[in-house]
Amino acid sequence: MGSISSPSRNPIRFQENEDNYYRIYASFCEKDYTPNVNMSNWISCYHPSTNSWHRLTSIPDLLENQVLKGFSIVSIGETIYVIGGRHCHKVVGDDSVHERDINVKSSVLKYNTRTDTWSTCAPLVTQRYNFACTCKDGKIYVAGGQTTLDSAEGTCFAEVYDPAIDEWKQLPNMSTLRYKSAGVAWQGKIYVVGGFAKRGNSDSQGPYMMERSSAELYDPQKEKWEYVARMWDLDIPPNQIVNVNGKLFSSGDCLNAWKGHIEAYDENLNIWSIVDGSHSPISTSDATEAITCPPMQRIFCTMAPIGTKLYFLAGYKMQGEISRTKTEVHVFDTSATANGWRSFEPIEDEGEKELCSHCCVLKLD
Repeated sequence: MGSISSPSRNPIRFQENEDNYYRIYASFCEKDYTPNVNMSNWISCYHPSTNSWHRLTSIPDLLENQVLKGFSIVSIGETIYVIGGRHCHKVVGDDSVHERDINVKSSVLKYNTRTDTWSTCAPLVTQRYNFACTCKDGKIYVAGGQTTLDSAEGTCFAEVYDPAIDEWKQLPNMSTLRYKSAGVAWQGKIYVVGGFAKRGNSDSQGPYMMERSSAELYDPQKEKWEYVARMWDLDIPPNQIVNVNGKLFSSGDCLNAWKGHIEAYDENLNIWSIVDGSHSPISTSDATEAITCPPMQRIFCTMAPIGTKLYFLAGYKMQGEISRTKTEVHVFDTSATANGWRSFEPIEDEGEKELCSHCCVLKLD
C-alpha cells in the first residue's frame, strides 16, 4: 500500500494526561446510500485520552440526503462554528449516488458543546466555499474561496467575525483571487497560503504557478494585506497548514492529503523541509489508486494540533461485501528527538463515510 513502517508502530490505548483536556471535532456524511439511513452531515467528537469517537449531532437545516461540503469548522471557547459551504443533494440512482449542487451558503451556525444546542449567527458578507479560515484573538477570519457554483476562479474578498457582537466585518481585498488556500494564524498575522490563484488585475490565461505558490498575510494592526512570493513549494494547493508552538507544519496537498511525511516551514530560507523521523505508519494509498485494488484504500486524512503533537485522523475503506470504514489515529510529537510516532488501536464502523471539512480542536475549561 506504500506505507512506511515506524519503530513506534505498536498501538497505544491511552494518551498522556495533558491531552485529557482536548477534543477533536469533525463533520462526516455517508458516501453511499443505505436503506433508511440519512446521508446528511453529522458532527463527531474524538477523545484523545480514551481513543474513542462519539457521534454528537447532525448539522441542522439540511433536508434528507442533503449535505454540506467545502465549509469551515472552527472552535472558539466551547463553541463550534460551521461556516459557509457548498450545499448539495445526494441523489440516489439505480446503482449509484451522485451529487446535485443546490447553492453556495453564506449561513453561519454555532454548536454549544456543553449544552448540545445549535443556534444561528450573522451570515457571511460574501457567500463562499473552499475558502481559507482561521481564528485569532477570539475572532474568525475568512478569505478567498469560490462564490458561485460555476465559478472557475476564486475571490479576493475577506472578512472577520466577532462573536461578542455577532457581526462580520469586511476586510480590505487581497491582491489575488484564491480558492482552496490554507488559512493559519502565525506571528500575529493571518496567512492565506497557496491555492488556485491569480492576480486580481490579470486578464491572462494560464496555470498561474507563481501565484499558486505564493501567500498573502493580513496584519490586523495595520489592517492591510502583504503579498509573499513562493511561500508554498508547489502550484498544487496545500491540504492543511497548522501552527505548533510558533512553527508551521504541513503534511500534504489537496490532491494527496498525506505524502508520507511531515514538512516544516523555514521562514529564513523560505522553504519547506521534511521533519526528521516523520515518515509514518499512515498509508499513502488513497481512493485514486483503486485500480491496484489494495486491501484498504485511504478515503480521508486530516490533521489536528494539540500542544506539541500533531494528531492525524485517517479513514480507510475496507474491502468486502459489506461496506466498512476503519479509522486510525496516529500522533507525532514535534518536540521528540526520536521515536516521535505513536498509534492508537484502529476503530471499525459500518458503511463508508466522507470527511466533509477539516477538523478543529477544542480545549476544555
